[in-house]
Amino acid sequence: MKKVSLIVLTHGHVDHIQNAAFLSKELNVPIAMHKDDYELAKDNWSEPMSASSLQGKIILILSKRSFKVDKIEPFEPQVSLYDGCALDEYGVLATIIELPGHTKGSIGVKIGETDVVVGDALMNMIYPAKSPLYGDKENVETSAAKISALGDVMVHFGHGKPIRNRNW
Repeated sequence: MKKVSLIVLTHGHVDHIQNAAFLSKELNVPIAMHKDDYELAKDNWSEPMSASSLQGKIILILSKRSFKVDKIEPFEPQVSLYDGCALDEYGVLATIIELPGHTKGSIGVKIGETDVVVGDALMNMIYPAKSPLYGDKENVETSAAKISALGDVMVHFGHGKPIRNRNW
């Protein structure tokens, strides 16, 4: 059995943070996220979202419906994550990578030399692609290039099955 020592949130959307407060209390562990998404975690409407593809527009409609209906138990992150932040003090050999675009404070977690969790910077819902839902499309492109530069790692998405990294 593994001991949970930290809850890392890749970004502040309800589908990624909804149970963070509960888990933090139950497991008696801190919540960590990028400071640029603190406000988003309190109010998913605080950062406008856009989409240009059909898939993105469908996800945007569903996301907005979720923002209206789904409740987030309030919490205050105890750990602020930033680019290059190491998680070894929590027993995880991992480093934070800032991946803005989907949200201002989107992050990824590079685990050792073999894996990266990218949250919604990329998605693999119907097929693997750059996030079709974004706050800043230019930053989505930059973040995707940053993930490509990681080389031969397994990419774990916030939505979809993992695949080997490629040129995004």
